[in-house]
Amino acid sequence: MQQVAAEAEELSLAERAYRGIRDRLVMLEIRPGAPINEEQLGQSLGVGRTPVREALKRLQYERLITTYPRRGTFATEVNITDLAHISEVRLELEPLAAAQAARRATAADRANLTALRTELEDGGLGRDPAELMRLDLRVHRAVYTATHNPYLEDTLVRHDNLATRIWCLFVDRLSGMAGHVEEHGPLIAAIVAGDADRAARLARSHVEGFERAVREAI
Repeated sequence: MQQVAAEAEELSLAERAYRGIRDRLVMLEIRPGAPINEEQLGQSLGVGRTPVREALKRLQYERLITTYPRRGTFATEVNITDLAHISEVRLELEPLAAAQAARRATAADRANLTALRTELEDGGLGRDPAELMRLDLRVHRAVYTATHNPYLEDTLVRHDNLATRIWCLFVDRLSGMAGHVEEHGPLIAAIVAGDADRAARLARSHVEGFERAVREAI
């Protein structure tokens, strides 16, 4: 029993390390190309080296870090040429996720989405860019969770993370950022109402608008 409890604790620590490091990489708090220091990350997150190493294995698979023999581990660079590839995937899967969320969302999912919509409406325009991007991530992840398809959810979380890194890189040049985030209001309303077709249309329009805005900022 003690061994099982220890393994469960290690798993939860690895998950905490993963989420903490992932979001620092996504928000560019760990800058592209920066070296990854396992000891410093462990100390800042309050976990040991083993959970950090487990987290880094996952993050390498998700293209957020890369390891070079005899050089070490680094945050991946943000390459604008990746935008077209990422958008190609998201244009197909974001509408699917929105439609499936509208069909499958539980009462708890709808309550969570409704709370996020309220948060969007309560002073979204007054938020700083970093706060807006974190809210955007939370909305996307809530929609993906509401699909109740773990494979679709995992795929879209990875691609949304990569898209957000591009967004963070160009945030100083982007106009209408708050409006882009607040587009989620009608999308959430469609999902909560169970309108799969409208949710899909709004999700596709949102992805198209994101790619257009980034290209205009380059």
